[in-house]
Order: sequence, then structure tokens, then C-alpha cells
Amino acid sequence: MAEQNYTIDRDLREAEAMAEALVPYVYDDELYTKLGGQMPSLTLGALLLRLRRLAELSPQMTDAQRERWRKIRERHDSVRAEWSQHYAAKLAREAESRLKNLDAYFEEFEDSPRSAANAYLPEALRRTIIQEILAVLPADAAREAGLEARVRKADGRLRRYVEPAPFLWSPVLAPVYPPETFWWLYHRPPQGEPKPEADDEA
Repeated sequence: MAEQNYTIDRDLREAEAMAEALVPYVYDDELYTKLGGQMPSLTLGALLLRLRRLAELSPQMTDAQRERWRKIRERHDSVRAEWSQHYAAKLAREAESRLKNLDAYFEEFEDSPRSAANAYLPEALRRTIIQEILAVLPADAAREAGLEARVRKADGRLRRYVEPAPFLWSPVLAPVYPPETFWWLYHRPPQGEPKPEADDEA
């Protein structure tokens, strides 16, 4: 998983490809767009994930890397401003899609805890992207979609299955993801049965 072997260069390369493909992606119906090769799929959340951590890690960049990052950010900001309504609507759709995938993961946990425990890392990434979306999605759009309540419910379920653990990703990324906000990156499921039912608001 890229986050466990993180490099700024890879994030720049992937963010660059995503930013270049934002038009027509931002107003197309397709939610997950393949970029080809070994690139991850383009979504707004996937790009936001990379933009924020590149911003946090920019003091570690070379001058050439910082210039690439500046151009990526400008491209993203320009598209976001020009297509603001499409951008917000697509963000909400992506959050809903990722929450549905988390629900499917919870069902897998009920059926096969050990198998689900071994598949936790992609779900932790999924939850992180949801958080990045909520950070930039206009509050009225989040309320209209009922996203905050759905995220609280998902977190309540997730807490049933995990216990404290060392940071899941590369140590380089730890300063980008404080445990107070990104707690699921400092937890993982044990090998075994899920914990007893807990209050969803816990």
C-alpha cells in the first residue's frame, strides 16, 4: 500500500495526473475514473488527500518539487472555482459511495471477522478520504446529504471492531494525521471476534 511506503515524489506524480484530468471529470457522471498504468483512480477525495498532505510536507520538498506542487494546486483551485456546483455535488456523491463501501465492510466483519481484519488497511484509507471530503465540502451540502450523521454512525460501528495500535502508515505521514482527528489510523482490528455491541455515539 502506497501510504505504508510513502514518498513525496509518488504523491506529486499521482496528484499531477489527477489534476490534469479534472476536466471533464468534474462534470462527468463517472465517479471513479481510471488514469491508466499503476495510477490510482481519480476522485476528488483522492486528489484532496494528496493535496493536503503535500501542503503539510512542503517544507521537506526540493524547490523543483515545490514548483510542481504549486502548479497542481493552481490547476485544482481553478477547476474548483469554475465548476463549484459540480465540484460540491461530486464530493457529496463520493462521500456517500465510500460510506456505502464501509457499510459493506461492516457486514463482512459480521460474517468473517478474521478476513475483514486482514482487509482493514483499504478501509482506513477510505475513512481518511471521507474525512478529507468533509473538511472541504460546504456545510449546507453535508447537512443536506446527511453526511455528518452517517459518518458518526459509521465511526460508532467501526469502533466495535478495532483497538489501539501503532500508526498504520509510513512515519513520514504521522504529523499529517493527528490521532485526535484521524483516530482510525491509530487503531486496527485484532485477529479474532469483534468487540461487544457499543453505542453508535461512543
